[in-house]
Amino acid sequence: MAKKDVSAIVSGMGVGLSILNSVVEKARKRGLGEEVIHRLATPEGDALLDKFVDLMAEANGNTGNSFKVTVDYDRRLERMIEDGKYDWNNSDINAKNFPIEGKGTAEVDIELVHFNRVMESDDVLKELDKMGFRPATLPELLAFGAKYLDKQREFPIVALGSAWRCLFGYRGVAYLGRGGSGRYLYLRWLEGWWYAYCRFAAVRK
Repeated sequence: MAKKDVSAIVSGMGVGLSILNSVVEKARKRGLGEEVIHRLATPEGDALLDKFVDLMAEANGNTGNSFKVTVDYDRRLERMIEDGKYDWNNSDINAKNFPIEGKGTAEVDIELVHFNRVMESDDVLKELDKMGFRPATLPELLAFGAKYLDKQREFPIVALGSAWRCLFGYRGVAYLGRGGSGRYLYLRWLEGWWYAYCRFAAVRK
């Protein structure tokens, strides 16, 4: 094993032990006995660990399937794309084709809606409306991609709220996806259909 790999493992163990010692110390200060602390290492402790992870997710702005983002509408679209650090992005996703609407900054809760079936865009929009959602816009999608970089590695994330009509009359919408190990910002025709594993970025009305 390479020296740097051993160093990384030891460093990781050090961080883990530090966290564990801190948890044990805080538990003892609260008057919890050894049997309660030991419970974390048993199947019964999974529920407690889940609650701990839920708190971590909430602190990071991710509560369940809802993700908090800050959208800066005064920021140039090209800068928004740069913030996402994508390995590749479609050049037609630019300020000319997708002019930004809105001013200032806004805190937005992005919901990733999963229908788990093949759907056309119009049907997705109808279902979102029934659920009390509107489709996320491109600036909202880019704010999501810049904050939650690895989420698009799990499934494509589509924003149907901003569309560009090309010279041939087709409307294009942006979505986040992966290409091998890379993170891509894609453009797809709105008139097409979407795979069952896609998630649709939406905002509560």
